Amino acid sequence: MALLFFSSSSFDFRVFIVLSFFIVLCNGSSYSSSSPSSSLFNTHHHRHHIAKHNYKDALTKSILFFEGQRSGKLPHNQRMTWRRDSGLSDGSALHVDLVGGYYDAGDNIKFGFPMAFTTTMLSWSVIEFGGLMKSELPNAKAAIRWATDYLLKATARPDTIYVQVGDANKDHSCWERPEDMDTQRSVFKVDKNTPGSDVAAETAAALAAAAIVFKKSDPSYSKTLLKRAVRVFAFADKYRGTYSAGLKPEVCPFYCSYSGYQDELLWGAAWLQKATKNVKYLNYIKMNGQVLGAAEYDNTFGWDNKHAGARILLTKAFLVQKMKTLSEYKGHADNFICSVIPGAPFSSSQYTPGGLLFKMSDANMQYVTSTSFLLLTYAKYLTSARTVVHCGGSVYTPGRLRSIAKKQVDYLLGDNPLRMSYMVGYGPKFPRRIHHRGSSLPCAASHPAKIQCHEGFSILNSQSPNPNILVGAVVGGPDQHDRFPDERTDYEQSEPATYINAPLVGALAYFAHSYGQL
Repeated sequence: MALLFFSSSSFDFRVFIVLSFFIVLCNGSSYSSSSPSSSLFNTHHHRHHIAKHNYKDALTKSILFFEGQRSGKLPHNQRMTWRRDSGLSDGSALHVDLVGGYYDAGDNIKFGFPMAFTTTMLSWSVIEFGGLMKSELPNAKAAIRWATDYLLKATARPDTIYVQVGDANKDHSCWERPEDMDTQRSVFKVDKNTPGSDVAAETAAALAAAAIVFKKSDPSYSKTLLKRAVRVFAFADKYRGTYSAGLKPEVCPFYCSYSGYQDELLWGAAWLQKATKNVKYLNYIKMNGQVLGAAEYDNTFGWDNKHAGARILLTKAFLVQKMKTLSEYKGHADNFICSVIPGAPFSSSQYTPGGLLFKMSDANMQYVTSTSFLLLTYAKYLTSARTVVHCGGSVYTPGRLRSIAKKQVDYLLGDNPLRMSYMVGYGPKFPRRIHHRGSSLPCAASHPAKIQCHEGFSILNSQSPNPNILVGAVVGGPDQHDRFPDERTDYEQSEPATYINAPLVGALAYFAHSYGQL
């Protein structure tokens, strides 16, 4: 998350002279093993269809990306080897252990709200498509567990959630590696007096969804996650309010809760109903659904607004699990799907001339990946129930939904006017100057000395390619005219984020399997 305060610096690492040395030394064998496959454009046959893309390769890289975002003590099997330990005293400001978790994007802050949503979506990807991931399933689970281990720490105290580590305004006045952080690691929390139903309910959703993921492979851990999810959701529901009301200077404008907390309460209840199968959550949804915005017309799904995701998830309970009391959600889900189908009655989505779904200029690719995931997931539910989408007098099949999702994913991977992949490390042409501190600055192996707060700005403002390849990172993407300048200072288009990748993991697993690559 950017919003930078720029400063000048005369600091020069001689990166411009020995940049190739940095790239080799920092990335070494870990990048070569994850570099674009030599068979990138090999064809794969599936029911006489030919895949233009190596979805399996993209899947591997989309998961690997999360290792580059890790905070804390890195494990011995860390594959993104240019990263080092960081944030090892996080939480100490309030005498709690908050070491671990993820940096959300290109800065060094741990924002709990988007981290929780990332965790929910990674878990949903595994729940729906993990059976197709094969060798990548352990890596996907490891990515989830890195987050849930942290979320358990953040929710260890009853009726309290530690929702952020680091002062975003101070962090953004620096351009330094996470390993060198010297800005104050302030800790911010929500509690009974300063509620945060949105971040709390999203955290409950993340813990509940992850509990489903680990139910068979680690039942003890799964029970721990679910027990905590129940407690956290009760806190979210009892002490109501948006977290940005009490923490506005700290979380806004970075991750303000613009949509309120009602969507997260519905979303959280939906996940707890799915994870616990306790009738009390079903009754909660039936009693509160309308008040919580079940029927509101909004067609954007992301870290802030969860209504569309909740509608799709609850429709599965109706279509697949035959919970008749949730029948209204089929209509609500259809309305969302209709809003994103080009040319459909009630369609309200904008597409670029090249065919990319376009919601907003800042990190638009997050809506591309989240919408694509919902299209594929809903198509799965519809197929299971042998039904279709109704948009006014028009009918759309699950196949149509999958074809729309495929076009979006293919655009992201290079089928676009610029012939550029927006995933770093995939394909012959991808963003080289992403807005990411750790990726843009010399790694510790090539430059062991500390890089001071303001010293990195000369690199930020340069045209040199990033020396460390953040393999699998998906950036914000092109503008509404399919243009992409590949400028490091352009955080709206060039910054990656965990919540861009999380839903893409599921979509790539589906396509890799569909074309016989998994």
